[in-house]
Amino acid sequence: MKNILMPIAFLAGILTFAQTEKDTLKSKEKAIEGVTVTVRKPTIESKVDRTVFNVANSSVLAGNTTWDVLRMTPLVSIDNNDAIKAEGETVTVYINDRKSVFTGKELKEYLKTIPADNLMKIEVITSPSSRYEATGSVINIVLKKRDDEGFKGSITLNNRQNTKNSQYINFNVNYHKKNFTQTLIGSYANNTSVQSNSSIQQMYEDRSTTFRNSKTISESKSPSLSSTSEFELNGKNTVGMILEYYQSNSLSNSGADGLKYINGDKFDNSYVQSQNSSGLNRNFGTNLFYKWYDKEKNKILDINLGSNYYGNFINDFFVKSIIDNAVPPVIQNQETGVLTDTENRNYYVKADYTQPLGKSGGTFEVGGKMDFNNNIIPNSLYGNMLSGLSSHDVFHYEDNINSLYANYSKTFFKKLETRIGLRYEHIDYTIRQDVAGTSRKDSYGKLLPNILLKYSFSDKYDLSLTYNKNIWRPWYAEFNPFLIPNSDGFYTRGNISLEPNPSDRLYMKLGILKKYFISARYMFTDQDYWTDYITEGSKTISQESNFAGKVHKYYVFANTNQTFFKNKFTVNVGLGWYYIDNSDFNLKNKLSNADSYISYLSASTNLSYTNLFNKNINISAWVEVSNQNNGNSVTNKPNIFHNISATKIFPKTQMEVSLQLMNIFQRPNYDATTYVQGGTFRNASKWDWYGASISFVKRFGNQKVKGNTKTDVEKNDGGGK
Repeated sequence: MKNILMPIAFLAGILTFAQTEKDTLKSKEKAIEGVTVTVRKPTIESKVDRTVFNVANSSVLAGNTTWDVLRMTPLVSIDNNDAIKAEGETVTVYINDRKSVFTGKELKEYLKTIPADNLMKIEVITSPSSRYEATGSVINIVLKKRDDEGFKGSITLNNRQNTKNSQYINFNVNYHKKNFTQTLIGSYANNTSVQSNSSIQQMYEDRSTTFRNSKTISESKSPSLSSTSEFELNGKNTVGMILEYYQSNSLSNSGADGLKYINGDKFDNSYVQSQNSSGLNRNFGTNLFYKWYDKEKNKILDINLGSNYYGNFINDFFVKSIIDNAVPPVIQNQETGVLTDTENRNYYVKADYTQPLGKSGGTFEVGGKMDFNNNIIPNSLYGNMLSGLSSHDVFHYEDNINSLYANYSKTFFKKLETRIGLRYEHIDYTIRQDVAGTSRKDSYGKLLPNILLKYSFSDKYDLSLTYNKNIWRPWYAEFNPFLIPNSDGFYTRGNISLEPNPSDRLYMKLGILKKYFISARYMFTDQDYWTDYITEGSKTISQESNFAGKVHKYYVFANTNQTFFKNKFTVNVGLGWYYIDNSDFNLKNKLSNADSYISYLSASTNLSYTNLFNKNINISAWVEVSNQNNGNSVTNKPNIFHNISATKIFPKTQMEVSLQLMNIFQRPNYDATTYVQGGTFRNASKWDWYGASISFVKRFGNQKVKGNTKTDVEKNDGGGK
């Protein structure tokens, strides 16, 4: 950690000295976007219900994708399975207030196709209003909106050197004429990544220890295209259409080996395995929208009608050789192929209405959504060793989620801001397998209240309190009970019996001088589903399972955002302390060796300097220390990420050149132990997010940008949508 912080501290010292010398000269103001800005929003804004990462015109965007910038966003962490979390809790991702249909690795691949140059800001909404679907915290990715006349846009070329080399190109074209706006975004990526994994499995019953190692090299070629058309019928009515297409062709190969001992040190068996995989996935999304906005009365009606299709075909082939402890040893050669052809269809209609209530100063919101999903996963296995495995089945998942919500916001005495909301969600879902005949049909409804209070003692001090009740539902694929092998020698399957996880969250935040913020959070749940490992014969199976038991989580976070040298140098520092009481959870699930009380620190720092030496050079640095403690999995050591980048802007030619160094002092890794009733599993992963990249950007046309805010009635201090 010291080796990482010292170079960045040294860098900050150089900048401070350089600026002191330069401030003796007369400053020349130039109207160049993203070069010299004397008045602008702080990089990090801490509001009552959210933290906002204002990245527009920031050097952090250069040469990155939206996925890369999301990694650097305060309060956000991403685990080894590409699951996005905020303050350690699973989140739902929205893009321009439209819920993404992706999750996990699918969401990662999609966000990698959105160039970071399109980003306006990223909102981490830790206390969302009832407008948002009730799944805990929300991340809203807000894109730029260009509304100046004529054609304008940019082209970006990027080359990234990690373990292997990757290339990326995108174009962004916008046309605006009177009442019509058209935006086209296209990209093509040829990415190669390398990941290494190792695990130690210890089982209590036979005192066995199994060591596994694997390494996977993956290559993907991913074109994408999105179109947004918007037409203002008149001063109050707007209609539009959003079309999105994404495709990825992937190839990967991996090698794995394992060694098992029983009764302490007696050899039981060993194996080596190779895997070759190919895949093709496609996504096509449509969204028709209509918006009526009365600017004088601040009334808004927003209607969205959309559909999403996702198809993913994967062909995996495993060759595995097993040597047992017989005398002489017996060698088994297994060849297993897995064919998976996923098809997901989603349809939705959503309506939201907002208006002020008379002269009282209150604002009322009401809305609802109907969501239909029809998902199918056919799985087929082939090969010479399918003992204990089903050769074919088709998994069906269908659901209908209907929701209604209402929010009321009002400020009393010019000091007390309030928001009260109530959301009702009802789900009907059906699960079945064609061959095994396994099925489940269920439905339930939930009332989910939320309350927000904020009191401003003065312009310098304020205190806020929020309460949210949430519910997190299993992802459809986590229900699929079809058993398949995976790259490290384990087997995986879903669990048709998974139950949702409801939780209660209480959040308090103190603001001092509008620069210093201290927040505290308490979260309680008495059931959840987490990763479980089950041994069946010679197979070790990973699946999600229901876990009962109370869990209390406490969290204290301190944050400050400072600007120096006429707003050119921005520093944001955050420090968090977590305390988790798992005592009841461990007792009820018989996790005897797991720690009942877990405490750990997290920290992050963002530094940025604009127009260094008045030479149109922007630089930025980021460091994060994170831990990934999730339910029955406990981190063995913290993970450290860091990034340093510099961008040179050429105003006359509207070109930019950026150099980025990623995790050059320490390669990212994941190391955690998962506790189950029968034993422990320690898993370690080394990621490929390190090295260097260089990018070139050519802009054309007028680059004036309008902030893409939803409405004028949205409250800037956090009480709004």
